[in-house]
Amino acid sequence: MILLGVVAYAYDNSRDGLIAHGVSVGGVDVGGLRESAARARLEKRLTPKLDRPVRVAVAGRRYELTSKAASLRVDVSGMVDEAVGRSRTGGIPGRVWRGITGSDVHADLPARVSFSQVAVRRFVYRVKHAVDRPARDASVRFQTAALPAVPSAKGLKVSRARLLALVTTALSLPAGRTVRARVKVAKPKITTNKLAKKYPVVVTVDRAGFRLRLFKRLHLAQTYKIAVGQAGLETPAGLYHVQDKTVNPSWHVPESAWAGDLAGRVIPPGPDNPIKARWLGIYNGAGIHGTADIGSLGTAASHGCIRMAIPDVEKLYDQVPLRSPVFIQ
Repeated sequence: MILLGVVAYAYDNSRDGLIAHGVSVGGVDVGGLRESAARARLEKRLTPKLDRPVRVAVAGRRYELTSKAASLRVDVSGMVDEAVGRSRTGGIPGRVWRGITGSDVHADLPARVSFSQVAVRRFVYRVKHAVDRPARDASVRFQTAALPAVPSAKGLKVSRARLLALVTTALSLPAGRTVRARVKVAKPKITTNKLAKKYPVVVTVDRAGFRLRLFKRLHLAQTYKIAVGQAGLETPAGLYHVQDKTVNPSWHVPESAWAGDLAGRVIPPGPDNPIKARWLGIYNGAGIHGTADIGSLGTAASHGCIRMAIPDVEKLYDQVPLRSPVFIQ
């Protein structure tokens, strides 16, 4: 019995440093190899795979973290030691039995690497900063000749913690070096289609060109020739809204020096009333109205209002609801 123990001990001792069959590291079979041979095989087959960059695919873009940027180091000696240690489990009887029968251990050990946590977190931050964006509502640029819409955009957000975990895991995997990160999508409240519904009617006034334009759902519907305020009594520029509407309005003469004896009076509809047919008030006594003085159209002739031919203002009146935007430039 003692002799058998001595023989078993000697046999087991002769296999010290020998990796058992069935042991692999990072998918590389090192079973049956001595330490030096296992080290050489891992350096040849595993290290190049671990040196490849980790790529992150997210939101249609790709980002790359190289092993150099991550300060990655492959611990081949540590992996070999772990493989040998796993082979030596089970005690002398178990090891001897495996050696005699050729039984496998069946162990696939993970690759062992080290890297800079700071560098990896910096990389993840860079990816997140490039991808993350808030949802953008559609909006409109108010101009006189066109109303270009700024399109809506979905918001994107990457989970920093999840991306960090994925990249950290990928750095120690010889295969699967591409990480596909998911993003959380936030929908805008106002889409480009909704924007057109938000602005069903818009009026723009081009003072320099003496043109009033009517837009429907942000598309040009009609252009009219107008007169605007003369020097010193300019039609006010800015974004306003139709505040009131009147058919055959009375003229409430402002308390201004240019009004002379008429200042403060109310002139009813009729031949003495220069405000003809329709009135669309926009700001502080200024508005859009008809005029019998067709010759003034195309000039700066009014006292601040916007004049239109009577047939034109009648058509405009029926198409422009209260609160419709009026942009004057």
